[in-house]
Amino acid sequence: MLALFDNYLTAVLWGGALLGFAYGAAAQWSRFCFYRSLANVWQKGDSLKLRAFLLAMAVALFSSQLLALLTGIDLTQTHYHQRSPSLPLLIIGGALFGYGMHLANACGARSLVLLGSGNLRSLLVLLVLGISAYVTLSGLLAHLRLDLEALTQTRLPATSIDGLISLTGMSPVLARWISVFFLSGLLLYTALKSRELRNSLSDWLGATLIGLLATAGWWITGVIGFDDFDPVRLASLTFVAPIGETLQYAMLSSGMPLSFAILVVTGIIVGSFLRALLAGEFSWQGYESPQQMQRGIAGGALMGIGGVLSLGCTLGQGISGFSTLALSSLPALAGIIGGTRLGLWLDSRRHS
Repeated sequence: MLALFDNYLTAVLWGGALLGFAYGAAAQWSRFCFYRSLANVWQKGDSLKLRAFLLAMAVALFSSQLLALLTGIDLTQTHYHQRSPSLPLLIIGGALFGYGMHLANACGARSLVLLGSGNLRSLLVLLVLGISAYVTLSGLLAHLRLDLEALTQTRLPATSIDGLISLTGMSPVLARWISVFFLSGLLLYTALKSRELRNSLSDWLGATLIGLLATAGWWITGVIGFDDFDPVRLASLTFVAPIGETLQYAMLSSGMPLSFAILVVTGIIVGSFLRALLAGEFSWQGYESPQQMQRGIAGGALMGIGGVLSLGCTLGQGISGFSTLALSSLPALAGIIGGTRLGLWLDSRRHS
């Protein structure tokens, strides 16, 4: 593949654009959405979308670990593997993200897909999300975030699920593959025991493709992007800081280089736009009331802040981070689920 490009950095950029394009088209077709999957379970008793998400997790976990075995990529070098993380901030950040996701009616990844389909509500959500993420990451809230992290750090005996198991004396390789087979098998069984999912081509195939695309992200940055002297940072599908980085590039492109993350974000919008256009599903949509707009602004802000605190979003921690067996993904994902549940419960109380 490198022979097609001037250098490995150009190949990584093209790979990111194609990855985003494929994700945008697949997610637009399959309506892949973690928020909707949770809302459907708690509001309608419908688990189809949640089972699709679990299938994507299983596929991403197994294929990512297989890729690491075959190529030598060290997935513990991702930012999800924290030796001394702030467990409270992982949970609180996840809860803020989940609650914000409920207010905005979509996470960052889904908002990008909806924007490509003509949903202008998502444009406002994404603008606020990207700005608030960078305010928390390197702006006005950065020092407060760093101080809170320093005060609440917990030294862990390992950074990964398999690392914990290997502390029993089991060999690291055996511990890793026991973890992979058990977790991916459990998720796969839970997902595919549903006849409704097995009969829904768009759901099971879309979820499978998205799981494989998460692994493709590791391959693009870890294999194509490998260089002894200047390797590309190992990354895959995640949509909090990359949205902020894309906004920053739109304003400062003459002073900053393109990156894998920027082109993934851009590719998603283009991929979902073309798929929606070809399917006759593109339509302009906007806010119907000031209150709905207020919820979108608040949701975007909470997702930006929470996503930075929890080191990722529903895709970042729930699929990409989990595929590396990172321990940090578990409290972050639990926080996201809890925040979403709280939002749905409070809304049901207000409307009862």
